[in-house]
Amino acid sequence: MKRSILTALVLVLVVGGWCVAADWPRWRGPDNTGYAPAGAAAPATLPDAPKVVWRAAIGDGLASPVVSGGRVFHLDHQAGQETARAADAATGKPLWGEPLDEVFKDAQSAPGPRCTPVADGDRVYVQSCRGEFRCLAAADGKVRWRANFVKDFGAVFIGESGSAAGASRHGYTGSAVVDGDRLIVGVGGRQGASVVCFEKQTGRVLWKSQDDIPGYSGPVIATIAGTKQVISFASEAVVGLDAADGRLLWREPVRTTLGRHVTTPVVVGDTVVVASHQAGLIGIRVAREGDGWVAKRAWTNRRLAVNFASPVAVGPYLYGIAPGKALFAVDVASGEPAWSERGFFDGLTDAEYASLLVLGDTLLVLTESGHLLLVAADPKACRLISKVQACGKNWCNPAYADGRLYLRDAKELLCVQLVP
Repeated sequence: MKRSILTALVLVLVVGGWCVAADWPRWRGPDNTGYAPAGAAAPATLPDAPKVVWRAAIGDGLASPVVSGGRVFHLDHQAGQETARAADAATGKPLWGEPLDEVFKDAQSAPGPRCTPVADGDRVYVQSCRGEFRCLAAADGKVRWRANFVKDFGAVFIGESGSAAGASRHGYTGSAVVDGDRLIVGVGGRQGASVVCFEKQTGRVLWKSQDDIPGYSGPVIATIAGTKQVISFASEAVVGLDAADGRLLWREPVRTTLGRHVTTPVVVGDTVVVASHQAGLIGIRVAREGDGWVAKRAWTNRRLAVNFASPVAVGPYLYGIAPGKALFAVDVASGEPAWSERGFFDGLTDAEYASLLVLGDTLLVLTESGHLLLVAADPKACRLISKVQACGKNWCNPAYADGRLYLRDAKELLCVQLVP
């Protein structure tokens, strides 16, 4: 009897772990780093032509798809509304749609939502450009709780006008991050509610912190010097907050025109890396000092001024996209390039942007022209393994689950089989 119970428990744990590993539930994957889970099947090469499992027409938008519990969650523009939607991950069949907010449009792109959903168990969290935030039931899209950044927290949303900076200009695009029973969001309230921690089941506010206008990336969680921190790349600074209570630990100013800070912070050891098209690629060293903390800019590389394609780290090296269609690898300790291949994307239409995913020892790179590239994550040399035209023009990170890539371009949501 004991053996049977133990065997069943092991099976539950294995299957449960496999189910979690099979999901890509939020921006840049399960832990917000761009990594596929350990043990996830990775292609040795790409097919000569994409093996499309299904495709479905969708409305405008720049919110990336996510995959959780057999469903694909995404947002698009439907009848003047930013709309949250769910589809069957196996077939693409629509399951439900829930209007979220009045659609937002500016000169940057087609109208529509820009914030990637966050799936967590039986719930999915969605956010509009104008700051309407909702917790929905994953099964049917019904609202469990909601908050509005402007009405509830005093955030200012202006739109593309005058000197409006950061999220107040082009919309609230940074995804929330889940931390156990908590949900942490870049809200932007100017009276101590720049970053807000909610109880994820109820929406109860647990803590609020700072006065910054958010940038365009969401907060990330990392442990530095033994302390779990919330790191936010706001419109005028990079800040580190104690994840337990929101207390400010450190701040490093980064000021640029209109606060266009888009890249998701990457943490390697004690170094936080952010990037801006004006400020360059920046490494910030964070350490304890007595009873407090100190953050110092360790290096800046202006030649590798990443615009809005978030880099990824593999070991002590950072891989990303720089001006001039350059793919690069940088030593995070020094900020010096291991290599930089200028013109790497030549011949690929409008390939100044690309999303990067880490699959084992390779990088899966989706360019804005819809080309999918498999590149070795090798600091010694830039090595293209294979490439294929996978979809149309896009600025969205794909989701990778069970050997399948879920892509979103300007017209369609697609599921492409990469590993049999």
